[in-house]
Amino acid sequence: MSLIPSRRSLRVIKTWVQLGESLKTIIHSDYPEQWPHLLDWVKHNLQDQQVFGALFVLRILSRKYEFKSDEERTPVYRIVEETFPHLLNIFNKLVKIVNPSLEVADLIKLICKIFWSSIYLEIPKQLLDQNIFNAWMMLFFNELERSVPLEGQPVDPELRKSWGWWKVKKWTIHILNRLYTRLSCYSFGDLKLQNPENRIFAQMFQKHYAGKILECHLNLLNVIRVGGYLPDRVINLILQYLSNSISRNNMYALLQPRLDFLLFEIVFPLMCFNDNDQKLWDEDPHEYVRKGYDIIEDLYSPRTAAMDFVSELVRKRGKENLQKFIQFIVEIFRRYDEASLEHKPYRQKDGALLAIGALCDKLKQTEPYKSELEPMLVQHVFPEFNSHVGHLRSKAAWVAGQYAHINFSDQNNFLKALHCVVSRIQDSELPVRVDSVFALRSFIEASKDLNDIRPILPQLLDELFKLMNEVENEDLVFTLETIVDKFGEEMAPYAIGLCQNLAAAFWRCMNTTEADDEADDPGALAAVGCLRAISTILESVSRLPHLFVEIEPTLLPIMRKMLTTDGQEVFEEVLEIVSYMTFFSPTISLDMWSLWPLMMESLADWAIDFFPNILVPLDNYISRGTANFLTCKEPDYQQSLWNMILSIMADKNMGDNDIIPAPKLIEVVFQNCRGQVDHWVEPYLRTTVERLRRTEKIYLKCLFMQVIADALYYNAALTLSILQKFGVASEIFSLWFRLLQQVKKSGARANFRREHEMKVCCLGLTSLVALPADQLPGEALGGVFRATLDLLLAYKDLVAEAAKEEVAENDDYMDGFQSDDEDEDANSSDKEMGGDAEDGDGADTVTLRKLAEQVKSFRPSDVDDDDSDDDYSDEELQSPLDEVDPFVFFVDTVKAIQSSDPLRIENLTRTLDLNYQTLANGVAQHAEQRRAEIEKEKLEKASATIAS
Repeated sequence: MSLIPSRRSLRVIKTWVQLGESLKTIIHSDYPEQWPHLLDWVKHNLQDQQVFGALFVLRILSRKYEFKSDEERTPVYRIVEETFPHLLNIFNKLVKIVNPSLEVADLIKLICKIFWSSIYLEIPKQLLDQNIFNAWMMLFFNELERSVPLEGQPVDPELRKSWGWWKVKKWTIHILNRLYTRLSCYSFGDLKLQNPENRIFAQMFQKHYAGKILECHLNLLNVIRVGGYLPDRVINLILQYLSNSISRNNMYALLQPRLDFLLFEIVFPLMCFNDNDQKLWDEDPHEYVRKGYDIIEDLYSPRTAAMDFVSELVRKRGKENLQKFIQFIVEIFRRYDEASLEHKPYRQKDGALLAIGALCDKLKQTEPYKSELEPMLVQHVFPEFNSHVGHLRSKAAWVAGQYAHINFSDQNNFLKALHCVVSRIQDSELPVRVDSVFALRSFIEASKDLNDIRPILPQLLDELFKLMNEVENEDLVFTLETIVDKFGEEMAPYAIGLCQNLAAAFWRCMNTTEADDEADDPGALAAVGCLRAISTILESVSRLPHLFVEIEPTLLPIMRKMLTTDGQEVFEEVLEIVSYMTFFSPTISLDMWSLWPLMMESLADWAIDFFPNILVPLDNYISRGTANFLTCKEPDYQQSLWNMILSIMADKNMGDNDIIPAPKLIEVVFQNCRGQVDHWVEPYLRTTVERLRRTEKIYLKCLFMQVIADALYYNAALTLSILQKFGVASEIFSLWFRLLQQVKKSGARANFRREHEMKVCCLGLTSLVALPADQLPGEALGGVFRATLDLLLAYKDLVAEAAKEEVAENDDYMDGFQSDDEDEDANSSDKEMGGDAEDGDGADTVTLRKLAEQVKSFRPSDVDDDDSDDDYSDEELQSPLDEVDPFVFFVDTVKAIQSSDPLRIENLTRTLDLNYQTLANGVAQHAEQRRAEIEKEKLEKASATIAS
């Protein structure tokens, strides 16, 4: 049998790739149900002439189950049982070949990948046999220790790291690292390793293999100390293994004798600026910046792994290592300071600054270093802002940003650091400018006095946008967001320009992403960042509605384009912008109304997961553009909304959590279009009742009952007649009262626990009370009346509690503390029905801020009944009901009945026991108090408007 594929077969590697993609699609779809004999074919060909093809297919097959767990992982056990004995045999033969060719490396690499996929989440029980496992481990150690052939290695660095034999080395280390982390987990409570067999196996691995792997890894690293070559990914993986070994006593004991050698002669040099860095800095500074801030690059970076090793070492073994490492860094600083200009160790200084920055969290908490941070910055960091060496200027900015939040004993040093960072934003070198902008973000966050920054704000914004034109990076946008957030309404003069620049940057990022779909392009992240920054700007100028009119033309093309399938990656962010534009603008323009059909089409086609996000702008359209919603026929927005709600509510495949925004939208229609949509009451009630009968979630049942309550408030006579027409009136009211009366074990109300929910129910029940005797008989009136009184009492208590919490939050915000006497006064004021229950609807600014937060908070989620309402709060949404006080509405309703039918009220009063009579009197008193408070609030608001 020939194990080696012919050279001719390897020339058609592109065909293999295409075949692989086809096989992957078929296997993921059809194996094992529709292709049960595939594994038999693989097994047969592993023993025949088609070893490469069999391994190729087996790799695809095993990868299907790489991330599967529990029952879904079952096919892996058969794969291992049927094929691993043959793989072991092939592997043994391959490692014995003298002067192996590159084709041998391809076969070993495939075997390694198959093994990796099979053990990634769980080690199959077949491998727990110590003899079998040892046979595999000996082969892996063979590959780990064997020198990579020098002959045939490419000269080009990119080709060299992807060369077959280095790939074998990388996958071998990958596997050994994974085994180590999986079999070390028993110490940290991995349930799969809790059974005795697995635990014994894990202990065996620690005893016989973990230390040997450590020794091999250290020997490999020694290659780079003497100037040899190791691929970046290999170095990274080895350092990951060493970092994971620090916390284990037995492994640390093995590491300790060579630790100084490792730390100072291998790890630290990896942290220093090197020839490759300088080449990239000079030839492609944009790529230098991208690599420096790309989290994907960090997975492969030796420098990142070296920083992680040092951080882990001082975190877990700081007592014996922190001091000597800092002394080492201080010595580098000393040599640097004392050396002449031409002999200064610039690259070592760069590494030392990187180390100081990487250890900032530890140093900021640990004496005596904590006290020396400010002098260290002054002596060793500040001077490098003026260095003739670009990478040191860049590193100085980065380190300064890391320590911007420390408590400076001399505020002048903080200001000096800030001014140094600002000065470098105009540096001639791109990486210095970028690092300076990132550092600026930290200084703005840490600044106690914005007057330090305010005079240079226009200059900062100008430089920031120049940089955004050069570099697509979300961290640049984060800095802009921080500036906007800190300065708030002071950004108004710049808001239009900022949005224009961000819109332009967004389009550039999107064009870059579309042009390079397969790359790990930072443009997509930067595009999302641009939209988030636009939202932050809109929120900061929310009290200046005229600006929204001027900003709209800039943002409209983005909203139009990205509310279609083209915007799936940024859909949530765009909806947030639409929400701001439709809420804070003086009026909703016809151009903004043109977005309605786009949202409806997306919702019907693919965007159902974003329904909660779409709810917010739809609410704004209906509540703030009611006239256009009701009168426009091209398009017909009422019909469009009905079609969407019916489609979703009637869909039996749609889960309860998925449809929650639909009844909320029906509420919005009834509340905002009172008396103007009579023809929609029956269809909306029909679909509500039909879905209510299929609903399992208690919260959704309550939400449907709120729709009924809204319909009663809209028109009680019409609603009751429709429910009677459907033959469901008794069923609906029985369910409603049952939900109202349900309590938890604690005695607390189980349903309708929020102000909005209670208020809607109060208004709906009160509207029932107003019906004449021929529609609501006296017996039914008594039940509804008592239920309304109970609910009003609960509503009063809830509002009072919310007011207390708001006062407490404001006190916390102002760093104030309420005295014991004030606490007692607050508590006593709630004991009487006529007490000071609430502070009214609150100032406009508070409402706007709440809505801004609410816009951000809508997120779809699958949650339990007990807390599902927490994720779909209406408390911060504005509605016409905000202007209706339920106590005043109730008392006015009763007075109207008393005027038109006094005998009806007299008969009702006689049916009430003393408790309910007292409660009714209390409600009447509280209603008059609220009436006076509301009048006072109106006068104060009018005075404030005139004054402004």
